[in-house]
This record gives sequence, structure tokens and C-alpha cells, in this order.
Amino acid sequence: FEYDSKAAELGDVGAHFNVSCLFRDGKGVEKDTEKELHYLEEAAVAGHPDARHNLGCVEGESGRYERAMKHFIISANMGHNESLDSLKKGFMAGLVSKEDFATALRAHQAAVDARKVRRGRRQ
Repeated sequence: FEYDSKAAELGDVGAHFNVSCLFRDGKGVEKDTEKELHYLEEAAVAGHPDARHNLGCVEGESGRYERAMKHFIISANMGHNESLDSLKKGFMAGLVSKEDFATALRAHQAAVDARKVRRGRRQ
């Protein structure tokens, strides 16, 4: 916890996400939903797709489905597979328009393709 906290203070996006998970699960710290959400939001705003997805889950569990779908769209646009699955369920439930789902699907595929190209260049 100590190292992740320090890294989060220094602006490390992954550390913000890790600290949010520690507060969520109560690992090494007392469970604290307020702190969990603070670190989760910091990571999401900085572009962490898992954090954005988790915010969508939090919003959905709170009954704020429109906000949840917006988080899932942003995360799916970054290539996050679980968010795309959540959007599909939202589309089937009438929470996401056909146009928004199609746009997110294309952006998701573009992000996945871009990731494959980057991996290919590193080898």
C-alpha cells in the first residue's frame, strides 16, 4: 500500500487504480468506499480503462444506468472487452442506442487493432 500510495501521489495512473482496489477490498487498509471512489475517479480521468469500467459498474449498481453506459462507452473505446460486453447488455436492454453501440464497437476494434500493431513493433 505504501509504495502504491506514494506512486499515486506522484501521478502514476496504475497506482491510483491499485490503491482504489486496496480500499475496495480492504487489503492492507480498512475498507473505505469514499477513498476507493476518489482513487478510481483519478485513474479513470487519467485514462485507465479498468478504472473507467469499474466506475461504470459502480454507477450501474447505484441505478444510474445512463452514467454507467457512458463510462462503458469510454472504456470500450480504449479497447476494454468487459466494457464492450456491458454495452452489449445495455443495448439489448434499451439503455444504449444502436448508433452509440455501433460507434463504440468500431472504436473498440480500432483500439484492439492499434494495440496489436504496437505489440508487433516491439517484437
